[in-house]
Amino acid sequence: MAQSTLDSMPGASTGTVVVTEPLNFWGGKRVKPRQEKNAEPVFEPATGRVLCQMVPCGAEEVDEAIQSAYAAYQKWSKMAGMERARVMLEAARIIRERREKIAKLEVINNGKSIIEALVDIDIAWQSIEYYAGLAGTLAGQHIQLPGGAFAYTRREPLGVCVGIGAWNYPFQIASWKSAPALACGNAMVYKPSPMTPVTAVILAEIYKEAGVPDGLFCVVQGGAETGSLLCHHPKVAKVSFTGSVPTGKKVMEMSAKSVKQVTLELGGKSPLIIFKDCELENAVKGALMANFLTQGQVCCNGTRVFVQREIMPQFLEEVVKRTKAIPVGDPLLESTRMGALISKPQLEKVLGFVSQAKKEGARVLCGGDPFVPSDPKLKGGYFMSPCVLDNCRDDMTCVKEEIFGPVMSVLPFDTEEEVIKRANNTTFGLASGVFTRDISRAHRVAASMEAGTCFINNYNINPIELPFGGYKMSGFGRENGQVTIEYYSQLKTVVVEMGDVESLF
Repeated sequence: MAQSTLDSMPGASTGTVVVTEPLNFWGGKRVKPRQEKNAEPVFEPATGRVLCQMVPCGAEEVDEAIQSAYAAYQKWSKMAGMERARVMLEAARIIRERREKIAKLEVINNGKSIIEALVDIDIAWQSIEYYAGLAGTLAGQHIQLPGGAFAYTRREPLGVCVGIGAWNYPFQIASWKSAPALACGNAMVYKPSPMTPVTAVILAEIYKEAGVPDGLFCVVQGGAETGSLLCHHPKVAKVSFTGSVPTGKKVMEMSAKSVKQVTLELGGKSPLIIFKDCELENAVKGALMANFLTQGQVCCNGTRVFVQREIMPQFLEEVVKRTKAIPVGDPLLESTRMGALISKPQLEKVLGFVSQAKKEGARVLCGGDPFVPSDPKLKGGYFMSPCVLDNCRDDMTCVKEEIFGPVMSVLPFDTEEEVIKRANNTTFGLASGVFTRDISRAHRVAASMEAGTCFINNYNINPIELPFGGYKMSGFGRENGQVTIEYYSQLKTVVVEMGDVESLF
C-alpha cells in the first residue's frame, strides 16, 4: 500500500527511494495496469536514476475509472454541502498531519527544494479546507413573479470532471482542481503529468480515508493518448487542464466535439516592471521570487524584468550578487534553495535558450551553465546555475518565448507609457507585476496590464482565496477563490405557477 511509501519517507534521502506500488486509483483502491506495455521510466531529477515505471492507461481502464467516478458522483451529489464539508475537512487534516512525508516524496519525484515543497503541501490542504468552507454555502436565488408565482435557481454539480495536471506542482494542482470540484458535488478523474505520477495517488488515498465514496477521486496515468481518451469520453462533463498552449488547444478542440466545459491554465511570459522610485531591496527580492521558484519552472513567473534606466546599474549589481549566492544542490536539504530541473531534455532546452540568447546579443551576467554538485550521488542530476541576462531586446527569443527554467531577462525602459506598451506586447497574459512607491502609478499600471493577475510591490503571492487564471493565450476560467465554484457547477431555473394557466390556445 501507499502507506509503505509514505512511511519510509522520514528516513528517506535523495537517491534511495524506489516506488513499486501501482499508480492508478479507482473504485477506492490502487489498480495494477492491465498490461505492462508502453511503460515509461520516471526519473528522480536530482540523481537522474529511475524512480519507477509509469504505465499509461488504455481505453478500457479509462472507461473503468470514469464509470467508478460516475457511480460515486451519484452518491456524493445527493449529500448536503455540510456533509461534504466534513469529509473534506478530514482530508485536509490528514494532509496536514503527513505534510513532511508528502513533501519529501514530492521532492524526490519533482526535484524542487524541500522548503518549497512544504509550502506546496500547505497550500494543498488550505485549498481543500477553503472549499470545504464554501460547500455548505452553495445556494440559488428566489425570484418573485406576478400573481403569486415565483421562480428559484438551483446550483447543481456538473457530474464527472477531468483534471489534467502539470509536473511543476504535482500534489498542489491535484488539490487545486479536486477541491472545488468535490465541494460542488462532482467526482473527478485526475491524470497527473507522466513525469510526476507518484503523489496524486497519495491524495486519492487520503480522500478515501477521509470518507468520500469509492471512486469519487480517481487517478489514471498516461500521456497524450490517455488524455485524449478522457477528453472524448461521453460521461465526462468538464475538463480542467494545466500545461502548455499547444496541448491546451488540443484539449479544447477534443472537448468541443461533445461540448464539454473547459478551464485552461496555460503558459506565460509575464512582465515585471520596476520603476526608479521603488524600494530597491524589495524589487530585487521580488525579481528573484518572480524568476527562480521551482527552478524557474512556474507558468506565472515574471521573466521579462523591465527596469527603469536610471536604476539599472544598482539593480543588476544587487540581483547578480544574490543570484550567484543561491545554494543549488540536494533538494532534500533544508539549506538548498534551488533543486534540479524536471528532466534532462528540459535542462538541455533551457541551456539552449541561454545559448541562443548569447548569439542574439544578450550578455550573461551570471549562471546559465550545467551545474554539478559536489555530492557524488547528484552527478547525474539535472542541475543548472541560475542565470541573469542583460543587454536584452524585445525581439529576442529569450524575451518572447517561455523558457521554463531559471533564466531572468532584464530590459531597460524610460517611460511608463512606453513600458506598458512593451509589457503587453505578447500573446500571453497570465501575470504581471509592478514595483513603485507611487500609489497612483501602481494602480494605473495594474489596470493597464493585459493579464489575469497583477502583483503590486511583490510577486508570486497566490493565496487560495484569490482567483488565478489568464488572459489571451494563457487560457480562461479560474482556479482558486469563490468564483471557481461557477466553473464546477451549473444553474437550473425552476418556475412555479400558483394560479391558473393563461393560454393563447
